Amino acid sequence: MPLFTILTLFPDAVESYLGVGMLGIARSRRLVETRVVDFRDFARDRHRTVDDRPFGGGPGMVLKPEPVVEAVEWVESRYGPHRKFATCPAGVRLDQPLVESLAQCERTMLLCGRYEGFDERVFEALDITPLSLGDFVLAGGELAALCAVEAVARLVPGVLGDERSAVHESFTPAAAGGLDHPHYTRPRTYRGREVPEVLLGGDHAAIESWRARVARERTRARRPDLLGQDPSRSNH
Repeated sequence: MPLFTILTLFPDAVESYLGVGMLGIARSRRLVETRVVDFRDFARDRHRTVDDRPFGGGPGMVLKPEPVVEAVEWVESRYGPHRKFATCPAGVRLDQPLVESLAQCERTMLLCGRYEGFDERVFEALDITPLSLGDFVLAGGELAALCAVEAVARLVPGVLGDERSAVHESFTPAAAGGLDHPHYTRPRTYRGREVPEVLLGGDHAAIESWRARVARERTRARRPDLLGQDPSRSNH
């Protein structure tokens, strides 16, 4: 059972999301384990101070190294070594290959940044990889951490109701690294818009051919940057 440990200043907010939907069910069925740790529990003063003004001046506050490093060390002393990430705009991009790599990890830790980020010595003292959702800035790293946990948990056997859901979707090898095809359900007609006829005929070969074609067209129109990412397709 994989363990996801999230270090944050807002444990209640994180716990509330982990307890609902797919993640809540996965936890109750003991398919995944989560632990949420509050940085403030490792502060060194009675005010539980975890941030301070930056040396050199400038706006905002910076997360102090002591509570962060000591929180990480406390977690690993009790639950074992983790693969560690800290949410940061300067980090590596969270993408499907990284998600698939994390799905093979026994223990993953996610440190949620706040304010102007972590004191740089946190990264120097610990083997931590900065992690980013994309080229934008959030108020904190909790949403990024939860995105990572949910994306990885979906790949744990038994978490999804149908294992094919994690195979036939965007960015996976089944989608040739591109986007998924469109999906339709009842009613057959909605506000004059019809479900494509090929999906109604029961010809599975024709359906798969149609899905592959429209997925390529959708990728070309919406995410042309994904085309050609796989070197094995570069000569085709």
